[in-house]
Amino acid sequence: MQARVITEMRERIIRGDIGPGAPLSEIALAEEFGVSRTPVREALKQLQTEGLVEIRPRVGTFVTTPSRREITELFEMKELLEGAAVRLLARRGRVAEIDLLERNLREAGEVVARDDRKRYAALVQEFHDLLIAGADNSKLESHYRMLMNQLAYSRLVDTSLSRPGRTPQSDREHHRVLELILEKDGDSAEQVMREHVRASRRAVLAGLPIPGADGTPGGTGA
Repeated sequence: MQARVITEMRERIIRGDIGPGAPLSEIALAEEFGVSRTPVREALKQLQTEGLVEIRPRVGTFVTTPSRREITELFEMKELLEGAAVRLLARRGRVAEIDLLERNLREAGEVVARDDRKRYAALVQEFHDLLIAGADNSKLESHYRMLMNQLAYSRLVDTSLSRPGRTPQSDREHHRVLELILEKDGDSAEQVMREHVRASRRAVLAGLPIPGADGTPGGTGA
């Protein structure tokens, strides 16, 4: 039961079904899942460990609202991990993930042409997931999954792509990364991938104003 609660709540938060700062009631969740409060309480503790919820003693439990600093730091880690992933993938040659990446980019081109931002957002996540899978490094993938959960990346992709011109720019960057991987140029692939993640971070921060969340007085702090 506890595992089911954890999985469902994690997915809701990551998808953005429950927004940042939203309160989470143990009683309401227990009723919804048809369980006692104990597995719900333990599930929320696990989600706090993952950085998805914040438990405030004698106040309540809330979906984490990351500050600008936290988002920046998480993107810095994303940059490092994805840069390493494309370098590793470039060494492997023509593996199965390459075919899937090519198919992803073919569909992405069609989607960008018809300005289907929702579908493109899903393809962006698939593209990055394939890069990580293609690195064939279980430790890297484990750290990456935890990081993506903390970023609630689905929400941030939508925010990034809402910036004017970001969707076609992102598509071009993805194509360049794959070109370099196919050329087995791991150094350049890593550099371009890191630049791509930095561009995404800038787009996210530009489209996600969080008053005072950078630690200035009166904000939400870290």
